[in-house]
Amino acid sequence: MRIKDKYISPFTDFGFKKLFGSEPNKDILIDFLNELLQKDTGRITDLTYLSPEQLGRDADSRKAIFDIYCESESGEKFIVELQKAKQNYFKDRSIYYSTFPIQQQAEKGDWNFKLNAVYTIGILDFVFDEDKHDSAVFHHEVQLIDKKTNKVFYDKLTYVYLEMPKFNKTENELETHFDKWLYVLKNLEDLSSRPVKLQERIFAKLFEQAALGNYTEAEYAAYEESLKIYRDLKNSIDTAFDDGKAEGEIETLRLIAKKMKQKGDPVSTIIELTGLSQSQIDKL
Repeated sequence: MRIKDKYISPFTDFGFKKLFGSEPNKDILIDFLNELLQKDTGRITDLTYLSPEQLGRDADSRKAIFDIYCESESGEKFIVELQKAKQNYFKDRSIYYSTFPIQQQAEKGDWNFKLNAVYTIGILDFVFDEDKHDSAVFHHEVQLIDKKTNKVFYDKLTYVYLEMPKFNKTENELETHFDKWLYVLKNLEDLSSRPVKLQERIFAKLFEQAALGNYTEAEYAAYEESLKIYRDLKNSIDTAFDDGKAEGEIETLRLIAKKMKQKGDPVSTIIELTGLSQSQIDKL
């Protein structure tokens, strides 16, 4: 029996990649990125999806598996991550991830070190602990600045974090196209129809792609499994944090990984969802 939801949750691995990570839907991702970044250097007109699995510099180095990794027509690199549950050192992880597209730009021979811009975007289904008492600010855009002048020192490395639980606008309060995007991300799973205020062409396509009634049985089964993993993962880790048991997070992740391994889930999926290394998973 199918679940009663009409639309998929974009916070599941299946849902996020269905809407934003597939070639037929890249116009959806382009529209979202243009609204999110509002770049001074011009709007994104095309994207090429790159391999989300990034190898380290040698066999012993840790790999990185991005949710979405793509490149614009001008060579800018975009890492787009959906973080489903609280994670210690998430900011550290996003900084680490950004080193991969930086190093990949190195050229052999006589190279002047010129780099294309790198954007790391985190859509968070949680609130940073240090920001939990500040409900007004949920959209963080971070660059290197000169602390004395408070001016941007380097504008080719940008980190954007959206703390989605803080976004609480109702449909009637939506004013900008960006507001509408955040409303969709936050509420899509709970909607029964496309809201009146979201009648733009891009949202018409998004709702069509998100409608569970359009999915084959195989697609639906994949989504249902992804939804279960998301809810189990989020509930387990968030409960550990809320109970003041963050030190037990690794054990929680091991239990989830072990369950996924027993079900035959690919190791790459387990790594992506839990953040554990392959050697940790192999020992389970």
